[in-house]
Amino acid sequence: MLVTGLSGAGKSTALDVLEDMGWETIDNFPVRLLDRLVAEPEGADAPRAPLAIGFDSRTRGLVPNEMITLVKDLAARKNLALTFMFIDCAGGELVRRYNETRRRHPMAQGRTVQDGIAAERELLEPLRRWAEIVIDTSAMASNELQAHVRDLFGDDESAEMSLTVSSFGFARGMPPLADLVFDMRFLDNPHWIAGLRELTGRDAPVGEHIQTDPAFHTAFDQIRALLMTVLPRYAAQGKAYVHIAFGCTGGRHRSVFTAERMAGDLREAGFSPTVRHRNLASRAADEIEGRGR
Repeated sequence: MLVTGLSGAGKSTALDVLEDMGWETIDNFPVRLLDRLVAEPEGADAPRAPLAIGFDSRTRGLVPNEMITLVKDLAARKNLALTFMFIDCAGGELVRRYNETRRRHPMAQGRTVQDGIAAERELLEPLRRWAEIVIDTSAMASNELQAHVRDLFGDDESAEMSLTVSSFGFARGMPPLADLVFDMRFLDNPHWIAGLRELTGRDAPVGEHIQTDPAFHTAFDQIRALLMTVLPRYAAQGKAYVHIAFGCTGGRHRSVFTAERMAGDLREAGFSPTVRHRNLASRAADEIEGRGR
C-alpha cells in the first residue's frame, strides 16, 4: 500500500497504526527505488508481511504523474496487490494544526503556511484523484484516524488488546506502568490472623477470610463494573496494552486474591488477561504490614 497526503493531515499516524497491526512500513522512500523495493526476491516462497510505503512532497524524486505511471506498472504484476491511500485535510484545519505545533510547513519556505498548503495541494492533486482510498481528517482527532485505519485494514487478531492484571505491595513501591490501580488496604488484613500469615491470596482459607469482610463484595462488584465499561472503550481507542494493578500493604494476601478473582471474571467476559504477582514470594513481616494497614 502506498500512503501519501497533505503534510499535517495524518500520514505518519496512519503508518504508525499499520505498523502496530503487523505491516512493514517505510516513510519518505525514494521513488526511483520503489520498483526495486517491491521486487520479489529469488527463492522467496514464504508470504511476506504487507508493506506500507509513505511519501509526500518532501520525498526525493517525487513527480506525481511519473509516480502514477510507475505504480500502474507495478499494479499490472500478477504477484503484487497494490492499494493507494491519500490522507486529506481542509486548509483551515491544517493552518490551525501548524499554528499549534509551530512546525514549519515543508513547502512554505519564505512563504506563509497558507501558501505552502496551497502549493502542496496543487502538487499532489493528481495523486488524490488517482487514489482508491481517500481519508479526510478535517474533523478527526488523531485517535479517530487511528480507529478508522484499523477498521479499514485490521482484523480480530491485530485488534486484540494485551491485558495484564497484577498484585503488588504498597510497602514495596508502586508499579510504575499501571494504567488502573486499586487500593485494597481497606479490607481486613489476613496477615494478623493466626494460620493465615504464611499463606497467600492463592490459598482458599485466605480467600474465605477476605470475603467475610462486609466491604469486599460491594467494592469488588463496583470495580468489576468499571472495568467492563472502560476496557471495551480502551480497545476501541486502539490502546494496545492495559495494566490493572491491585495493591495491599505487603502484596501477598488481599491484592493477590482480588487480582486472581478479577482475572477469572474477565476471562468469563471474553478477555484474556495475564496475571502477575510482584510480591507473592516476599517474606511476611510485621514491620512491613503494620497493624491497621
